[in-house]
Amino acid sequence: MIDCHCHLEQKEFSDRDKIIKQCKQQLKAIITCCAHPDDLDLTFNLIKKYQGFVFCTIGIHPEFIKDINKKQIQETIEAIKKNKQNILSIGEIGLDYWWIKEQEQEWREKQKILFRRLIKLAKELNKPLVIHSRNASEDTIKILEKENIQQKVLMHLFQDRKLLNRVINNNWFISIGPGIKKSKNIRKIARDMPLKNIMLETDSPWFAQPGQTIGTPLNVNIAAEKIAEIKKLSLEQIEKQTDLNAIKFFNLPIK
Repeated sequence: MIDCHCHLEQKEFSDRDKIIKQCKQQLKAIITCCAHPDDLDLTFNLIKKYQGFVFCTIGIHPEFIKDINKKQIQETIEAIKKNKQNILSIGEIGLDYWWIKEQEQEWREKQKILFRRLIKLAKELNKPLVIHSRNASEDTIKILEKENIQQKVLMHLFQDRKLLNRVINNNWFISIGPGIKKSKNIRKIARDMPLKNIMLETDSPWFAQPGQTIGTPLNVNIAAEKIAEIKKLSLEQIEKQTDLNAIKFFNLPIK
């Protein structure tokens, strides 16, 4: 299995090397998502240290819109361009209306400006996009459609079932994490989304399971097992197809 979206940079991974070594015994690959400019150096160190197993995507998470300045944004863009051969995709990027509330319309507009700027970068570098759209799916999809995206698009932890047909019609992908275990809504999304457009993720260190202090990439098996149950397929079929989807989407240099 492949965890197509986690955050190994987070401080919750206090024993990061031990966890990665454990994952190496059970998983095919891990894709860590660098979501803040301050984490760039750590991300590049990780993919170098665990070359061929840990890969990365890089973006600026929309929830940080109030915390980052123009210089940091420009430096991130320059770092992405400089290291483009080591970066699988641009992301996660998008809109977040959970952290930025309705009364903060100015900040939501700034999110949109940053989103479009990073979409432009992805087009320039011909990189896929990993999209965050918490409580903002309608606006996020509108922007992606208006920008006439030709690259592959992954809607990370997509939960807006009423907009799923637009995702399907655009031939975009979704990634499903351990939250499927508790969420009836996500189970219905998994049921209705073609398997050829589904990947597995954990968004770890979040979504810790009972008995865990933090979530880890090993929790992809929870999502895989539930999808297998919903689609009435074997776990092996889910593993094989979601691996294939991730390898093709990210152009992963693995078999």
